[in-house]
Amino acid sequence: MAVEDDDSTIEEPREGTEFESEEAAKTFYDDYSRSLGFVMRVMSCRRSERDGRILARRFGCNKEGRCVSVRGKSGSVRKPRQSTREGCKAMIHVKYDRSGKWVVTKFVKEHNHPLVVEPRQARQSLDEKDKRIHELTIELRNEKRLCAAYKEQLDAFAKIVEEYSNRMSRKVESVVENLKEFEYVEVELLHSKQDDILSQL
Repeated sequence: MAVEDDDSTIEEPREGTEFESEEAAKTFYDDYSRSLGFVMRVMSCRRSERDGRILARRFGCNKEGRCVSVRGKSGSVRKPRQSTREGCKAMIHVKYDRSGKWVVTKFVKEHNHPLVVEPRQARQSLDEKDKRIHELTIELRNEKRLCAAYKEQLDAFAKIVEEYSNRMSRKVESVVENLKEFEYVEVELLHSKQDDILSQL
């Protein structure tokens, strides 16, 4: 069975449906929830005891569960806030299969509450969220480009400094060599003068 949306037809989940990834299953159920007029909630998961990776995941309605009364420090039950939980059982359970796919193993369609959110409103809210995400993505991309430009400039500056340092080092070495040569010539001249003086005596 397919669910009619204003712009497209969204297939109803069914046991055996396969997805390429957990994220693909989440996106599918999110689209389905908006088309029907309820808000999806990411719920429990089962992890591998060996490496901790997720093996199964449950997505449901945000009205799943019940609020529990909470006692204050004095022991009295605090006045509960208005709850959005109504014990709704609607959900989809997907499991990682040996084939590498994520497979729907259980689907509960019925909700125990009115679906009050209009699909158009839900889609509009999503569009605004996607627009903001898109804006932040562009901003992040620009920041990355700016950082890359700064890094390039710093690398170029570091290269210039390194080249200048190498030139100065070569000049210092040349000066040292010249000084050594000058000292040698000076010693030779001194010895020559001493020889001349001795020869005249």
